[in-house]
Amino acid sequence: MYIGILIRIIFGYVRVEIEGYYIERFINICQLNGILIWNLKREKGVRLYINIGIKDFKYLKDVARKTNCKIKIKRKRGLPFLLYRYKKRKIFLIFLIIVAISIYMSSRYIWNVDVKVENDLPAQNVEEDLESFGLRKGVLKSKIDKDRVIEEMRLKRNDISWMGIELKGTNAIIKIVKKDAKPEIVDNSDYCNIVATKSGIIEKIVAQNGTPMVKVGDEVQPGDVLIAGYMEGKYTDKRYVHSLGEVQARVFYQDSTKVYFHQENLIETGNEEKKYQIKFKNFQINFYKTLSKFKIYDTIYGEQNLKIFSNFYLPISVTEITNKEQIKDVKDYNEEEAIELGKKQLSKTIENKIANKENILRSKCKYGE
Repeated sequence: MYIGILIRIIFGYVRVEIEGYYIERFINICQLNGILIWNLKREKGVRLYINIGIKDFKYLKDVARKTNCKIKIKRKRGLPFLLYRYKKRKIFLIFLIIVAISIYMSSRYIWNVDVKVENDLPAQNVEEDLESFGLRKGVLKSKIDKDRVIEEMRLKRNDISWMGIELKGTNAIIKIVKKDAKPEIVDNSDYCNIVATKSGIIEKIVAQNGTPMVKVGDEVQPGDVLIAGYMEGKYTDKRYVHSLGEVQARVFYQDSTKVYFHQENLIETGNEEKKYQIKFKNFQINFYKTLSKFKIYDTIYGEQNLKIFSNFYLPISVTEITNKEQIKDVKDYNEEEAIELGKKQLSKTIENKIANKENILRSKCKYGE
């Protein structure tokens, strides 16, 4: 459809106003007869504006007669009208023809790859894998074997349950549904022990199945057996079981950091400058001087592919380069200020290591050389 619209834009189309009480029927007849119309805009219920190619326009009279509608040309657009208007400007016409041919030739290639993962779940290195299987920017659409790419991707990656590829215009839309992680299946009949994964002091231990090997107040290390996978009675032999129970312990986290009395940090002033560059494949045009007017700055790049329609991308991209000015913030701390700063840094670091932060009882910081 997008290619058909592009061809009609190049070879000429008209903006038509249609007025009548049977506009829906008018649209239906056009669709049934294969008349391509686009950019529909309805106004006041009885008036409709459409774009239609000049070759298809001759069929509108019959459709208007059947639906008792009036038609009126509002605008004329396209290469034939431009040629007539600028027939004395040969260089301009040659340029337009070159542009039209370039757009037509570029429509045979893929210039944008859009990966969509269900529920916006993260999927690493998908674009790199697609490129290795031949689906990348600049490849001919006729050379893309969608079934082969999907098969290769599913063989290589075990995190994809479904994948679809849709080519629209010069855009390749990749839709991915990720696999749900399989829960770990535990066989309750298997013999096993419950062991400590961290060092701590036991505060509670309840063995539902198995034999407790520690008691409240004991200090344990990683790998120590807490509940052994066997049971033994006074009058019964040792019987191996799947240990089960609840163990709570007080776990201590520690870390260290250095805080310098003299520190230099970079902060943004709020001043920024924007520069632009245009890329055509490996060819690049810079619209700025090489050096920035700022002495110290942070640079952020944002690249956007140019497109004519929603799915018709061009092999041209515009890069916006933003330089944000920074200045050095010099600050000297005394010993007390350095200690407080270090405490805040350590508290944040340790809290990031703890999964259940609500179970933190208290924190204590020491400092030294």
